[in-house]
Formats: sequence, structure tokens, C-alpha cells
Amino acid sequence: MDAEELHLPHSQRANERLHALIPGGAHTYAKGDDQYPENLAPVISHGRGAHVWDVDGNRYIEYGSGLRSVSLGHAHPRVNEAVRRELDRGSNFVRPSIVEIEAAERFLATVPTAEMVKFAKNGSDATTGAVRLARAVTGRSRVAVCADHPFFSVDDWFIGTTPMSAGVPAATAELTVAFPYGDLPATEELLHRYQDEVACLILEPAGHTEPPPGYLAGLRELADRHGCVLIFDEMITGFRWSEAGAQGLYGVVPDLSTFGKALGNGFAVSALAGRRDLMERGGLRHSRDRVFLLSTTHGAETHSLAAAMAVQTTYVEEGVTARLHALGERLAAGVREVAAGMGVGDHVVVRGRASNLVFATLDENRQPSQQYRTLFLRRLLAGGVLAPSFVVSSALGDADIDRTVDVVAQACAVYRKALDAGDPTPWLAGRPVKPVFRRLA
Repeated sequence: MDAEELHLPHSQRANERLHALIPGGAHTYAKGDDQYPENLAPVISHGRGAHVWDVDGNRYIEYGSGLRSVSLGHAHPRVNEAVRRELDRGSNFVRPSIVEIEAAERFLATVPTAEMVKFAKNGSDATTGAVRLARAVTGRSRVAVCADHPFFSVDDWFIGTTPMSAGVPAATAELTVAFPYGDLPATEELLHRYQDEVACLILEPAGHTEPPPGYLAGLRELADRHGCVLIFDEMITGFRWSEAGAQGLYGVVPDLSTFGKALGNGFAVSALAGRRDLMERGGLRHSRDRVFLLSTTHGAETHSLAAAMAVQTTYVEEGVTARLHALGERLAAGVREVAAGMGVGDHVVVRGRASNLVFATLDENRQPSQQYRTLFLRRLLAGGVLAPSFVVSSALGDADIDRTVDVVAQACAVYRKALDAGDPTPWLAGRPVKPVFRRLA
């Protein structure tokens, strides 16, 4: 099907209704229709496995499922059955349920580098809880975030550092400073510049590139020497790198770490985990000032904790992390081969760990281009591939990967034409897709 033949009238009307009722037309900015070519943002009806259907009846092979949260595929039978069992037993009570003990024991057995865990509903609450703990135990106010990682929290301490800082007091934003990934001397210089002021270093332990040799261990040593808390944001690396996250793979233990996304296979659950002496400051069994850590009405809903336990069991018993890597390697190799064959190997670039692939769309000067991204996404959608990234789920089959590579080849052929013309505009059919973080709407 040619891109010009792809029409989504029901999705277009649904998008209008979404914008009339919900600011931004979605509950996550990364899901907004501004992230897709004009009039080609499908509104989803349902999904199963690695496929989703939109309200116009089109079926897509889906990547980046639920912003990396649905790593086992949609409506996974084992997870859904665990959830159904708990729904029949009640989901929320005035006191902790026995499920909370079971879920904590399962999590700490899966992530043995942590000693205590507290569950919540979203990653932002978990990372903010970690930052508050770090500030409390150190008595310091500054937070040092990794400048090369795109997102840590919706809360002011991080959002104040982005182009979407409206509503955040400058005094709050000024307490957050940044360090570059992989550069220990620059981080040490930052810690010297703000001597005895930095409460914590927070970063994703790995991203689109592997940590340089000795880097994470070096950060561990710097944090110890300067008396600050080392926090690993494992929202993405958790499970996709190993069942115990990047800390389990690389063997460097943070003071605190945060998990989410893959933990619930789409159900709302996140976790803050770490050293007992730090975590207990948010508890009752100490004589120091209490820390208001995580206190959420729905943080321990039984069905979400049951989902998390089922996910962890499935990962371990079925070797899901290895399967994600194998699928990603097959996809990356195929995309690179057809891109090179179409003469755009330097312009359509696959990056990242095999279990967490993204792609870059570069212009004739090999610079990132939203226009070329728009062209590429249009062609993928026309071929039945919904791919804001190439992040795989374990529900994909070899036939799905092969079909995706075929569609990418067709997209690359058009990409080559646009490069030869020196202007992708004729292939856009509307405004370009937009970056999530920008100052103006």
C-alpha cells in the first residue's frame, strides 16, 4: 500500500476528540500525534502479541510497545491470568495485603543487589523518591543528573532543566546540575565545583552505547569519595539488559535504583530499591527525621504486583532477555543490510543495545532530521509497521522481523530519492514530526 493511499478517518476524528478532552491529546507526550506524520497518527483499538489494530481496522507490527513497557507482548496469557486471579480477590485494602510481601520477596530475589524495595505506579515517583532520600541522608540540596539521558521525572527537579520548564521556579531548577555520560574527569570536576553540595548522581547505567570500561565502577568510587548517593535509573535497562538490570550485568552496585516499564508488562507498577540503611529512612524503625518516601493509595494494588511477579517468572523461566537480544540482532542486521543496499546506510542508522534499538534519520549532511524522520515513518506506517523506535518485544516472530525489513527497504528506496532531490518536502504531505521537548507548542 502506498503512503498516499493510507487514510485514517476514524483515527483523525478520534484524535480531534482526544485533543478536545485531554491536554496534548495523550497522557504521555511521547504518544502525542505530533510525534507522527500529519493525519497518520493511528488511535489504537486493541493489541495482541506484537500486533496492534487501530480504530480504522488496520493491523500493524508494533515496536516500542507501550513506551518499552510491554516487553512480553500485549495481553500476555501468563500475566493476564495472574492479574485475573487477584481481581477476584480484591485489589486494594486498608492494610497491606500478603501479595505485597510476596512481590517484595520476588523482586529482591530477582534483583539481589538491593536490600529493600517499595512499589509505586510510575517511574517519576520512584526517581523522585530516590532523590528525596539522597537529599535527606546527605543533608545536601543539589542533584546531579546525566545530561545525555533524555528523561528522569515529571517533577520539578528534572523538568526545570528541559525546554518545557514553564511553571518550574528558577530557584528549583538551579539546584539541578548536569554531568556528561562516560566522562569521569568532568564529573569529578563538577563534584569539586559544588564541593559538599551534591546529594546524588543519577543516571541510566547504559544507553545507546555500552559504558566505557571502568566507567560505572569509577562513578561508584567518585560517589563514595565525595559522600553522595549513586542512583541508577533502570526504567529501561531493567530486564532488557538482564533480569537484575544493568547493575546485574555490569556488576556495579548503586545505592538506590529505580525500575518500571517492563516490570509490569503494561500494568502500572514501578519500584524504588536499594540499601537498607537508606531505604529505612522512609520507614518507621529508626530514630532520625522521617522521610516522606512513597505513599500512594494505589501503589500496591494486588493485580499490578501479581503482574510484576508473573513478568519476573516469565523472564527467568523463558530466557526472555536473551530472546529480546536475538530478535533485536536479527532486526538490526536486516535494516542495516537493506539501508546499505539502497544507498542510505549512512542516513538510516540503527543504534543501541539489541534489546533496545532506536533509529536515527540523517539528512544529506548526516545531521538529525525531523523531516527525514517524517518521510521514514510515513513509509513504515503505509507498510503496516508502527515504529517510533525499533525496540522489540518477545512476542515478535521471525516473520514479523522479515516483514519489517521488507518495509524498511521500501522506505529506504524513497529516502534515497529524497536525498537525490536534496529536499524531502514532496514526500512529507504535511508538517514534520516534532521533538517531544520544545519550548513552544
